[in-house]
Amino acid sequence: MNAELAPPLKPASERDREWALGLYLALAALFIASLVTCNLIFRKFFFWTLPGAGYTFEASVGLLAYPLTFLVTDLISEVFGKKRADDVVKGGLVASVFTLGIITIAGGASATAWSPVSDGEFDHVFGQTLLAVGASMAAYLIAQFLDVRIFHFWKHRTGGRKLWLRNNFSTIPSQFVDTVVVLVLLCSVGEIEWGLFGALLVNGFGFKVLVAALDTPLVYLGSGLIRKRFGLSPGQEIAL
Repeated sequence: MNAELAPPLKPASERDREWALGLYLALAALFIASLVTCNLIFRKFFFWTLPGAGYTFEASVGLLAYPLTFLVTDLISEVFGKKRADDVVKGGLVASVFTLGIITIAGGASATAWSPVSDGEFDHVFGQTLLAVGASMAAYLIAQFLDVRIFHFWKHRTGGRKLWLRNNFSTIPSQFVDTVVVLVLLCSVGEIEWGLFGALLVNGFGFKVLVAALDTPLVYLGSGLIRKRFGLSPGQEIAL
């Protein structure tokens, strides 16, 4: 059976409310910045040869920032609730679409003869096809909404306890879905060769699982500090 959670806590003063709202906006800004960065850089792939292992790790540089979005949504889910987490995910989509629109307009503008960046150089770096970005956005929406819902499922099942369980058991399956969906779509539209699918799936998902395990102490630390600041009980959320 689901355990009961304490009702949302409204900030006791206007100062507390402003502090809580500022914290939420800062986390939302970090989420959106990480997501937009991933969309701008994900088509570059890097490699790292593991010392003494004889194995070369290959993955998108988008992996350097994208796992942070799951850390942020888990922290927002834990402290501010499901609706606020969903709002941030929707905001990330709007920001990504807007960024794509600006890049498309900028790409269509002719560069001057003295421009430090030529049309060809700009298109080579930012000339992302709509299909490629669409694939990334489809994977993003599915994975993020799944993450938020699994997180709150476990939160209610445990009565707000066992934060490590919902942090990992929401992030890991969501990251797997994200990795599979984006690779299938990118391979389908010809951005990546199908022969690379298996290695990129193993590398990408393995990296995300490692980051999910490493960010658990950060979720505990962040939520713990916020709970202490507002006097929240286990599982209780701040009502903005």
